[in-house]
Amino acid sequence: MEFHPKDLAISKTFDVKDEKEAMIAVEEMVNLGFKGKKEGYKVLMPKESKNAKRIGYTVTTGITTGLRQKKEDRDIKYWTYHHDDDHYAIVLIHRDVLTELGF
Repeated sequence: MEFHPKDLAISKTFDVKDEKEAMIAVEEMVNLGFKGKKEGYKVLMPKESKNAKRIGYTVTTGITTGLRQKKEDRDIKYWTYHHDDDHYAIVLIHRDVLTELGF
């Protein structure tokens, strides 16, 4: 079976339009945590190239920084892909959960 990140279980999807909304989503994901959950998180971003790059960078670095500040495991795996005609998506999940799910 071919793996695609859309096949992972998602506990919450964040539809962000700009960097400010991305930071709010990052704070919520860090507070909810990654370790021990059987699902990941999905962040939808508009396909505007400049915005998507900034949002993606904000999300990925924000998660790492937030987990480091909470002294939690930062072993997070993520993928960026074309979600639909209007959005890119980032799927984030803890590496241990990914292994448990058989991917």
